[in-house]
Amino acid sequence: MTLQREMLQTKLEDQLKAVVDNKYGKSIADCSDQELYYAILELTKGLLDATEEIHGPKKVYYISAEFLIGKLLSNNLINLGIYEKLDEILAANGKQLSKIEEIEPEPSLGNGGLGRLAACFLDSIATLNLPGDGIGLNYHYGLFKQVFKNRKQTAEKNDWIEDQSWLNKTETTFDVQFGDMTVKSRLYDIDVVGYNQGLNKLHLFDIETIDESLVKDGIDFDKTDIAKNLTLFLYPDDSDEAGNLLRIYQQYFMVSNGAQLILKELKEKKVDLRKMYDHAVIQINDTHPSMVIPELIRILVDEKAFTMDEAIDVVSKTCAYTNHTILAEALEKWPLSYLEKVVPQLVPIIKELAKRVEEKYDDERVYIIDKDDRVHMAHMDIHYGFSVNGVAAIHTEILKDTELNAFYKIYPEKFNNKTNGITFRRWLLSCNKPLTKFLTETIGDGFKKDATELEKLLTKIDDQSVLDTIADIKRIKKQEFVDYVKEVEGVTLNPDSIFDMQSKRLHEYKRQQMNALYIIHKYLEIKKGNKPSTPVTFVFGAKAAPAYVIAQDIIHLLLCLQEIVNNDPDVSPYMSVLMVENYNVAYAEKMIPACDISEQISLASKEASGTGNMKYMLNGAVTLGTSDGANVEIHELVGDDNIYIFGEKSDEVIAHYEKADYVSKEYYEKSEMIKEAVDFIVSDTVMKVGSKENLERLYNELLNKDWFMTLLDLEDYVETKERMLKDYEDRQKWKKMMLVNIAKAGFFSSDRTIAQYNDDIWKLR
Repeated sequence: MTLQREMLQTKLEDQLKAVVDNKYGKSIADCSDQELYYAILELTKGLLDATEEIHGPKKVYYISAEFLIGKLLSNNLINLGIYEKLDEILAANGKQLSKIEEIEPEPSLGNGGLGRLAACFLDSIATLNLPGDGIGLNYHYGLFKQVFKNRKQTAEKNDWIEDQSWLNKTETTFDVQFGDMTVKSRLYDIDVVGYNQGLNKLHLFDIETIDESLVKDGIDFDKTDIAKNLTLFLYPDDSDEAGNLLRIYQQYFMVSNGAQLILKELKEKKVDLRKMYDHAVIQINDTHPSMVIPELIRILVDEKAFTMDEAIDVVSKTCAYTNHTILAEALEKWPLSYLEKVVPQLVPIIKELAKRVEEKYDDERVYIIDKDDRVHMAHMDIHYGFSVNGVAAIHTEILKDTELNAFYKIYPEKFNNKTNGITFRRWLLSCNKPLTKFLTETIGDGFKKDATELEKLLTKIDDQSVLDTIADIKRIKKQEFVDYVKEVEGVTLNPDSIFDMQSKRLHEYKRQQMNALYIIHKYLEIKKGNKPSTPVTFVFGAKAAPAYVIAQDIIHLLLCLQEIVNNDPDVSPYMSVLMVENYNVAYAEKMIPACDISEQISLASKEASGTGNMKYMLNGAVTLGTSDGANVEIHELVGDDNIYIFGEKSDEVIAHYEKADYVSKEYYEKSEMIKEAVDFIVSDTVMKVGSKENLERLYNELLNKDWFMTLLDLEDYVETKERMLKDYEDRQKWKKMMLVNIAKAGFFSSDRTIAQYNDDIWKLR
């Protein structure tokens, strides 16, 4: 920590008074919360300016289409070490920091786990004092703002950029050449400060010809006017050719700027580009930034006098690839004709890379350009990068054994696992201050820097006062969530009910539809008189891609069930349903500490990792899940007695796909419970409040296709969940499960993940 920053901290109150007086000519006490937010923003940015940037002989550039960074004020204040001091100063002036934090708009720069992971990683890179910057795009409207109308998801633009914000406009600009035009970029930086450490940057590129007025109704806009729309939205609708082309424009804009920035910084360091890999490592986060490989090769050959062999060798030793999916459809494959239109200068490079692979291997499964003239981006990453990592132990094994087995046989030395992690600064210190305070009093504050110290809590497993306090804190967070939901949703929840939560991107493989079928089953049981002794509240948070029809249908069903269940006087005292509107990081920070049962129910072999499961366990929730993704490692850590696992295993599911022997209708016909639940979707009760088109389509999907095998695991899921709800009644047993989950969550710190990336892949010094 620099002397200048230490001085600023010791004079924090004087500094805040000076900023407030200069901006508003008022005292702290006389300012509105909004005025204080902007004053604290200015003060904090001053502290960040006074923080030394992290430097070293080698730097990682983490390039990603998403950075779901969440609100930054609380996180920055915690990492700067001034949160509590500032809280005291404001309280002495009759103000609440927690209320002021609510004013901050959430940056709309990501969507789900991929982007949230990238944000956690940047925090941990800085916390470990490693030189490392993020590279992405400055989306003006992000994904979209989710609004429910007539029990359906609608999408509106999410306008988050303000004149005063964490974005710092820089003087750095680059020209980016497309096939039909050249555009000029502008770099904006967001400071990323480590926990009691130095500073890195999140570099976000924008285009100065952007025209926000292009967006007219909802999120519709002219997708062909690239010079005006390039950075408007994350993942523009790709259901037509114009949408696909826009995604390629975006991806090339990101990697061209990234490559130019990296080469600019290396030039400033007077680095020999033939040894680029000794000074830079580029981590390609999923397939979206894959074109950085041919782009770097192109620049080195065209502008730096490299031979093709030299350029390929250098770039292959500089780039590393993280695979985030087992779903074949998520591994991007672009028609060569699209690339010829958008980035014709890259096509000869890509063809050369593809030719070299074809000359060496006969197996078409490893070709970069397939027989249909589609370019497989992941294949390019694997052949021309030096590392390929999965993001959970089982995920990496599936990649090696099945999905990428042909590549693993060629490059076994490239494959490695880096189980995902979360930053405890946000998902404990920031969002659950009562638990943080209690843990500090109970086991010391070492866990804030070394999360494995949470294991000290295990020594208190028979300490009744500790168990009771953890349960009391959970009750406090549940009440806070109830109050927040009442304020923003107008829905009244019961804080004494069991909070069962599923929050993640809405996708069939994550199987929110299976949870919905359980809710139907529970509803019908209560109508028959089988009433639970403790009420249950089911909470969902999720957005569905606008072009993903079945995902939209699942949201519609959940909103219909919310209407039916919550307004049925026979049922509502015993269960309720809530699908929160516009789920985001800020909402997650309120939901997760309040959760009792963490739903992690993806079809085994389909979820690469998941990180929500880690956040929930850290805050004392107990996992109900399949043997999928990081659930497997959670299970290993907490043991059989502290997690509820159901469903068929990954190898069994993979075998079903190979044999094509799963027929959902057979499960429907042989189980009265399944039949009753599925039929309810198109019953008069649901049709009264829902859309016939949406409900019948979902019903037919489950009955005739069910690609992600909802009905395969439904009976086991219902049985396991019923057992879990019964076990909740044994409060002593449940409190111990809560404690074990918190104590064992330390392994899932992103600090551990980043240390492993550095030890095995990046080798920064």
